[in-house]
Amino acid sequence: MKQPSPQTTLPSTEDEIDLLALAQKIWKGRAFVLQTVAICTILGIAIALITPAEYSASSTIVPQLGDSNTKLGGLGGLAALAGLNVDMAAQSGIDLSPVVYPQIASSIPFQLELMNTPLNFKVSDNSISLFDYLTKFQKQTILGTIKKYTLGLPGILSKLLQGEKAVTIDSSNNELTPLKLTDDQVEIMNSLVDIVTLSMMTKDGYIKITVNLPEPLAAAQLAIKAQKLLEKYVIDFKTKKVQANLLFIQGSYLKAKDEFEKAQVKLTMANDRSKGFISGIPQIETDRLQTQYTITFSVYQELARQFEQAKIQVKKETPIFTIIEPPMVPHERSKPQRSIVVLIWFFIGGAIGIVVIFTKDYFETMKVRLN
Repeated sequence: MKQPSPQTTLPSTEDEIDLLALAQKIWKGRAFVLQTVAICTILGIAIALITPAEYSASSTIVPQLGDSNTKLGGLGGLAALAGLNVDMAAQSGIDLSPVVYPQIASSIPFQLELMNTPLNFKVSDNSISLFDYLTKFQKQTILGTIKKYTLGLPGILSKLLQGEKAVTIDSSNNELTPLKLTDDQVEIMNSLVDIVTLSMMTKDGYIKITVNLPEPLAAAQLAIKAQKLLEKYVIDFKTKKVQANLLFIQGSYLKAKDEFEKAQVKLTMANDRSKGFISGIPQIETDRLQTQYTITFSVYQELARQFEQAKIQVKKETPIFTIIEPPMVPHERSKPQRSIVVLIWFFIGGAIGIVVIFTKDYFETMKVRLN
């Protein structure tokens, strides 16, 4: 007897039934979904409105890292004509890779200079430092206030109970005096991470400094300061060794020049005194001063050559920064993008409503099975 074949159901039919069931559940709970969408949309509008506006100003820099000889142009040839051996000048300092620039920008001295930069804010007729603006004038956001008096409440109570402790540091020995930051300075330094960012575009070979502040003019001013400060720190690091060598040779050169001029005057006076004398004693004194003059002149001439070499070496080692895009006062805010914020909260409301509907249906099904 022939066995009846089992009935088969196409997978596509099952999928269509499942999707239809899901759609029916969502349709039944559409009122609740619309409520969650409306609530979250209103919440998104409120967040978009109360979030303080931020303006971004940026600067694009290209550090020139080519052969240092190209920085001299025709100066090397002129030096050779003058008898200066540029290759035998003081050895260059260690190359400073642009990869280290973010570490320079995050260093404590760099950030202290940034926070003490005077800027023009609307809250004051005079220029005020970024530190004073952030600690005294900037309005606290609602979210920041909630965070301060919830998560930060233990720290506030601890400060109130302990009070301000006076710390005395012996500054008689400046070499052993460490940096000591106040709580406000530490807090502002943590905020500077979001205010000033330095991005390395290694493939394209440029650096971008971006500043975010609530006011456009202040953002552009701080971007200019960060750009100039980065250039200053990099140049100081790169030329520190050759600058020290230049100062040493300059001191020796000026001393040798003074000795040479004195010897020149003494020799001239001795020659004048020896005129008309038959005795050989004045001639002996003249010969002795002539020898001293020759030695001092040789030393002076050699140090003058080394001094010129050292100046050329400083020029060779000084990095060159090409500003592709200077900081400009922004005309439009960069944050918040209110339409995107509202749209995100709109979809969040829909997702929350759908998840609640299926969660509620799941628990009802489990309850029926358990009973």
